Amino acid sequence: MPLALLALAISAYAIGTTEFVVVGLLPTVADDLNVSLPLAGMVVSVYALGVTFGAPVLTALTGRLPRKQLLLGLMGVFVAGNLLAGVSPNYETLLVARVLSAFAHGVFFSVGSTIAADLVPEDRRASAIAMMFSGLTIAIVTGVPLGTWIGQSFGWRATFLAVSVLGVVGGLGVAALVPARLSQPPAAGLGAQIAVLAKPRLLLAFAITALGYGGTFVAFTFLAPILETITGFSNATVSLVLVLYGAAIAVGNVVGGRLANRRPVRALAWLFALQALVLIVFTFTAGAKVPALITLAGMGALAFANVPGLQLYVVQLAQRHAPGAVDVASALNIAAFNLGIAAGAFFGGQVVSSPLGLGATPWVGGLFVLGGLVLTLASGALDRRERSVPAAC
Repeated sequence: MPLALLALAISAYAIGTTEFVVVGLLPTVADDLNVSLPLAGMVVSVYALGVTFGAPVLTALTGRLPRKQLLLGLMGVFVAGNLLAGVSPNYETLLVARVLSAFAHGVFFSVGSTIAADLVPEDRRASAIAMMFSGLTIAIVTGVPLGTWIGQSFGWRATFLAVSVLGVVGGLGVAALVPARLSQPPAAGLGAQIAVLAKPRLLLAFAITALGYGGTFVAFTFLAPILETITGFSNATVSLVLVLYGAAIAVGNVVGGRLANRRPVRALAWLFALQALVLIVFTFTAGAKVPALITLAGMGALAFANVPGLQLYVVQLAQRHAPGAVDVASALNIAAFNLGIAAGAFFGGQVVSSPLGLGATPWVGGLFVLGGLVLTLASGALDRRERSVPAAC
């Protein structure tokens, strides 16, 4: 594999760390900025919304720019956003900084995937893209716990400053290792994206992604305060627990991909059912350390196990219903993932501030996932109906 892929993976590592590290720092951020936990949780929501709505628009606006220069510009925006977060004097400035970083996030993965595929022969493109995205997975396993430890030891602003350094390293790697001459794929304008959103079957698939994937974030966004106030772990131990959670995510992502290779709808149905069950069980095990850890391992394994199947299913549907816009549909599904994160974090905050309280976030998240399961079963039924209709019709 070309060394340029390493630069892309390092950049993806920095981006993945900044997206999820706030989860481990939520109590610290809330205390320092003198805001409630639900308001602190909005730091997760606005980032996800920035990716959801900023990425499609910015991708369309920057589609004709040279790939390498665009990538370097995105890393510059990402570093600027994290530097601003690292010196934020108040809550409002932190929100602006998060949105700025989020704008770079969405376009980076879209452009980075194209560049990664362009760097290798055709029969190795999937592996090249997987190598770039490995930075995101490794960030969840190591970057988030390490960033949480830095924030707890030196203040949450230090975490964002450290991520800025990672962004600079990634940007320098891109400048030095990514070739200047890259293919320039046709730009997908906003019209193409709107056309995909007019397809009911694809809209249903995006809703499955948002509910099924986003349901976990109702509880995951507030995992640190759950572990501290309900389970009884110390502030320092939370970062170690996040290592366990991240390792389970990495394993679940691989296993979920294998399960979904042949029949993604069936795999998704089973994964959503198990995911909802584990979230509901966590409601009852969160109060005891060992049962909570066991349940969290299952929660982590299932949280991202549905990602490969969801992405594959959208591609399959797009091939049937929007064959000229498969890449656009795939990109919009990434937006649906982030919309799910934003919705999960927002509604989790509403649960925390309601009479239900912090301890109800897992089972409420389970209800979201059950909604995704119902939509998956409905979509599978529509697939069977389509196959039963003669081709002539």
